[in-house]
Amino acid sequence: MNIGEAAAATGVSAKMIRYYESIQLIQPGKRTEANYRTYGEKDLHNLRFIKRARTLGFSLDQIRELLSLWQDSKRASADVKAIAQAHVAELQTRIEELTEMRDTLSHLAQVCSGDHRPDCPILQSLAEADDKPRCH
Repeated sequence: MNIGEAAAATGVSAKMIRYYESIQLIQPGKRTEANYRTYGEKDLHNLRFIKRARTLGFSLDQIRELLSLWQDSKRASADVKAIAQAHVAELQTRIEELTEMRDTLSHLAQVCSGDHRPDCPILQSLAEADDKPRCH
């Protein structure tokens, strides 16, 4: 099948397929005599694998490693589990950071009078020299 059909079958855009080829995440599609890319079932499986891994938030480097393990029949599931557990830890850190951001912004919005006066705790907090806006 051609790149458009592969994109439709996997939910991965043709542009992303080309990108994944360019960074060697997947093998380039075979070329016809007219120089069109063609893709087989193995390619489609790899693209679906990548799409699902991206949906779960894995980085491209992690996906590259997971693809390699998936294609290695002698892999140790412990290696896959270690990648997944590391990703869970990264997600937990991001969740904590996002929760802190939400709580800080919620507090700042709550203490802002939102009237015609120029005083604004939101802008004051953003203008502070340190990296993290503080709740007052």
